[in-house]
Amino acid sequence: MATVTLEGNKIETVGVLPSVGSKAPDFKLVKQDLSDISLSDYLGKKVVLNIFPSLDTGTCAASVRAFNKSAADLKDTVVLCISADLPFAAGRFCVAEGIENVETASNFRDKDFGNLYGVDFKTGPLVGLLARSVVVVNEKGEVIYTELVSETVNEPNYDAALAVLK
Repeated sequence: MATVTLEGNKIETVGVLPSVGSKAPDFKLVKQDLSDISLSDYLGKKVVLNIFPSLDTGTCAASVRAFNKSAADLKDTVVLCISADLPFAAGRFCVAEGIENVETASNFRDKDFGNLYGVDFKTGPLVGLLARSVVVVNEKGEVIYTELVSETVNEPNYDAALAVLK
C-alpha cells in the first residue's frame, strides 16, 4: 500500500505502482466506443498511462490537456488517459476540449486495473476511484517510469514522464 494526501489528509491505495524495469501488467479497459482495449494491443509502441480520479476535476482535466498537447509530437507513442469515468463522459469532454492526440479509457467494467497497478484508493472519500499517477511503458512492455502524485490535487511531473520517451 502507498499513502498520498487529498488536501493534506492521508489516504491509502491498495498497493504500489509497478517497479521500473518490471513487466507492465496487462489490463482490460473500455474505450470511448465501448470496445475493450488492453496494454498488449499497444505492443511495439511506447505507452504513457495518465491515471487519475475523474475528468470532472480541474487537475484531471488539466493533465489530459497537457498530455494531449505533448502527444502531438511523440512518435510511436500512445497516451492513455485512464479513470473510472464512463466512456460517454470522456467522449463528451474530448469533443468539448478538442482533445485528439490521446485516448481515454475507463475501468468501469473491470476493476482489476486499479489493483494490478496499485492505484485504487483504499481509504478516504475517493474510494472506488484511481490515484493520480503516471506509468510509462516501453515498446517491449517494460515499465520505464512511474510517479504516484503525493498530493492528489497536484498535477504530475509532465517533463519527467516525457523525458524518458526521448
